[in-house]
Amino acid sequence: QVQLVESGGGLVQPGGSLRLTCAASGSIFAIRAMGWYRQAPGKQRELVATITSGGSSNYADSVKGRFTISRDNAKNTVYLQMNSLKAEDTAVYYCNADIRTTGIFIWFNYWGQGTQVTVSS
Repeated sequence: QVQLVESGGGLVQPGGSLRLTCAASGSIFAIRAMGWYRQAPGKQRELVATITSGGSSNYADSVKGRFTISRDNAKNTVYLQMNSLKAEDTAVYYCNADIRTTGIFIWFNYWGQGTQVTVSS
């Protein structure tokens, strides 16, 4: 019974900033990695950024230097700080996590419901 709850999406002008938040809740024993994906109209879902339990992060080339992923282990929460936003960043952003629940020695992959980010003047 793990749930990923996303927040922070909305409408922003080009060059502006948004901060997305994803909080995991439930019978969580450990989170191995968390990340953000996005899907724009007419395009396939793509990786935006990921971060491991050790704090190592990876970014898509299209967002390097503009986006920053971080996590708060105490809150089981991952953030995506998005700066210098462009119209091409418009998409539904999905939170993803590899989670082991209490008492179960298996890693499962979970998805949030998605939050809309629209960059427009």
